[in-house]
Amino acid sequence: MKPFDFQRAGTVSDALAQFAPGSAYLAGGTNLVDHLRAGIREVDGLVDISRLDLTEIAELPGGGLRVGALVKNSDMAAHPLLRERYPALAEAILAGASGQIRNMATTGGNLLQRTRCVYFYDPATPCNKREPGSGCSAIGGFGKYNALFGASEHCVTVHPSDMCVALALLDAVVVAESEAGGRRIPFADFHRLPGDTPHLDTNLRPGELITAVELPAVPVAAQSTYRKARERTSYAFALVSVAAALRTEGENVAEVRLACGGVAHRPWRAHRAEAYLTGKPATAEHFRAAIEAELEEAQSGTENAFKVPLLRNMVVSVLEELRDGRTPQRRAEQGGAA
Repeated sequence: MKPFDFQRAGTVSDALAQFAPGSAYLAGGTNLVDHLRAGIREVDGLVDISRLDLTEIAELPGGGLRVGALVKNSDMAAHPLLRERYPALAEAILAGASGQIRNMATTGGNLLQRTRCVYFYDPATPCNKREPGSGCSAIGGFGKYNALFGASEHCVTVHPSDMCVALALLDAVVVAESEAGGRRIPFADFHRLPGDTPHLDTNLRPGELITAVELPAVPVAAQSTYRKARERTSYAFALVSVAAALRTEGENVAEVRLACGGVAHRPWRAHRAEAYLTGKPATAEHFRAAIEAELEEAQSGTENAFKVPLLRNMVVSVLEELRDGRTPQRRAEQGGAA
């Protein structure tokens, strides 16, 4: 590991002042420290922000929540208001990593997770995300985990976070601070597609510090859920995941939200599927037609083609579960009854 300077910040202002080109902010360290140890990333300095006063979950006017950037994942998932108003988000967090990691990982850090592509983690192979201009080994290589949507000739990897899929569903807002002032970044604009700059995961500016994530009041989110398909039941990243919210009036879909994970370089909001389904009867046939409309722009190879039927079937199943009130939250409210 390359030697680096280490500083500990006591306030947000301290952290911003201590940050220099080539530095990184250190919170829970569950992703960054691994990269430093593996030689995937080098820094000239680390600014420890773990003692900043960013650990509160507070109500916002109108019914939303403001989650501090240093709220631990486990605390976020357990918060009663979050579980009540945004069950898909609580379920997504609990689907990620392990209990030990959730006790260390932070809200802000989760947003900044980097890909788990096998070539990104292997310094002996070319990777445009790790070394711009070197090539993408996943194109023509091991492609099981490659993206279906939004890939480019420079990168075909996917975003690893479960929590971020649910945040995309909720139209969350990322609050960031810099010495030039603060700004609010709509979640849809936070993560990037690879294009020709796959080494840039987000639209954060150099030195900007995430201080909070704001969850707007989204009444339909009270009827939401998250499902994840993975290769083992613990501590595995999504092959495909779905966060969904559904409200019906009579037999028709009055409002629907749908976001997918494991399929793109950023959490993928399924706007085509939402537009198709709104106002139509809440039937399995229409659920399937909605995701087929989304899949029209999907591009798969031989090894990741299984993701297409997996996503299709998962979306239909999740929407049926929401329509029929068979979500994990509803079962818990009913004392575990099926």
